[in-house]
Amino acid sequence: MYDLIIVGGGPAGLTAAIYAARGGLKTVVVESMMPGGQAAATEKIENYPGFPEGITGFDLMNAFYKQALNQGAEFIFEPVLHLDLQKEVKTVVTGQRTLEAKAVIIAAGSKPRSLGVAGEDSFHGRGVSYCATCDGAFYKGKKVAVIGGGNAALEEGAYLTKFASEVYIVHRRKEFRASQIAVQRAEENPKVKFVLDSVVQEIAGNDKVQKIILKDVGSDAVEEIEVDGVFIYIGTEPNTKFTSEYFEVDQYGYIITDALLKTNKQGVYAAGDIRNTPLRQVATAVGDGALAAVQVEKYLAEMD
Repeated sequence: MYDLIIVGGGPAGLTAAIYAARGGLKTVVVESMMPGGQAAATEKIENYPGFPEGITGFDLMNAFYKQALNQGAEFIFEPVLHLDLQKEVKTVVTGQRTLEAKAVIIAAGSKPRSLGVAGEDSFHGRGVSYCATCDGAFYKGKKVAVIGGGNAALEEGAYLTKFASEVYIVHRRKEFRASQIAVQRAEENPKVKFVLDSVVQEIAGNDKVQKIILKDVGSDAVEEIEVDGVFIYIGTEPNTKFTSEYFEVDQYGYIITDALLKTNKQGVYAAGDIRNTPLRQVATAVGDGALAAVQVEKYLAEMD
């Protein structure tokens, strides 16, 4: 039996693992993908303290992972299928094993929000992507569209100009939600073209993406733009597919916690992007992970 099972190996989960293992708790992290979660797929992180020139998400998360290993945390790379959190001993079931622990931290993060238009699902992997860092190199010399108006859309759009001949940034409003520096960098890039006040109606093609069909928000005029790839960055939603039935969640599906990250289940905490927090950044996830681990230590000490 473990002292602590951490579900999710992103910034919050990895930080919790470092703190818990260093504190002497027998700790295991269960992660379905690679260490670091979405942060690991970020081309460059410029707002995490300690890196004046920025650092790739992969390098930062790999350092977190190595530090957790060095402190003695174990890792299991399998998807979680079921949780049993009602009893004093908690159970986490994956496809290959059943794990037990006295406490659990849910740090499963968030996932890209889908656009919900025709062609999005059918062309996923054939021109539709949610990760420029993963798939950008496939579009060398080609035209791509980036859908969204936040920091992720503009930053990943700028990244795609390393490969693509043209990058259309499609946003439903006149003004971007992104930071001023992200907007300025995109405006100064000759490969970037803005398509504002427009929403995607359809992603179309034959065996792969060939064009996007847009509608002007004001006039309802329809426009087609030929592109080879579509990268969707319209925000995220909580990875609570397997957790929402166990916890109190807010209107958006994020797990509700108190100030000490306790959920409505005794001995179960939530940390990072999966919980109802006003800011979702690597830095805030790290703080959550540290706090959750310390609270678990206190909880287990009280049990003894």
